[in-house]
Amino acid sequence: MELSLASRARYKLRSVTRFLCAKNTAPVDIHSQLCGVNREKCMSLQDMRKWCREFKEGCTDIHDEQRSGLPLVSDERLRKWRKHC
Repeated sequence: MELSLASRARYKLRSVTRFLCAKNTAPVDIHSQLCGVNREKCMSLQDMRKWCREFKEGCTDIHDEQRSGLPLVSDERLRKWRKHC
């Protein structure tokens, strides 16, 4: 499975974040540096803090956890919804 361009960009940002966290750079400074380079692709400061905390706690994985996706709509719920329309 090939990764999307957005996913690859996210993983690159996380790799740089992991590297700078290992050098004891503060999350706010990492955020400032990364946003200075590419403001559109920069993660929020809150997310930066979360990733730095995870890396400090020993996490080494830069990939997202698997998620189940959006909840499925059952046929019964769909029928109820159609009755109300």
